Amino acid sequence: MKKILSNPKVPRWLRFLLGGGINTLFTYSLYLSLNFILPYQVSYLLAYSLGILFSYWFNARIVFHTPLSWARLSTYPSIYLIQYAFSAVSIEVLVKLFDIHKNLAPLITLVLFIPVTYFLNKFILTVRLKE
Repeated sequence: MKKILSNPKVPRWLRFLLGGGINTLFTYSLYLSLNFILPYQVSYLLAYSLGILFSYWFNARIVFHTPLSWARLSTYPSIYLIQYAFSAVSIEVLVKLFDIHKNLAPLITLVLFIPVTYFLNKFILTVRLKE
């Protein structure tokens, strides 16, 4: 796996999807665990927030090969704040209006936002910053 992720010949979008898969497994497992003790929206917020930190590190270092920086880290969550707002509404709609189980709704929402998230990551992590 390390060989695949560090190989510059592997397309960036594929590394992004692999990292997203790893992050999804981590955050979804955390979400399911937190559902035992917290309301599902609170569980989602906590799991989502920890996923942002992992995502920043993974996408900066493995996907886009850019150095970690405080400037990028401070702007990086904006991608996910936007996505979170739309995702939270989407999850609510899926659960309340379409009667989709609260454990499945975040996965459906995730798939819907993959392309947007990739391009926002690419922009934030590859734009030149004055640091």
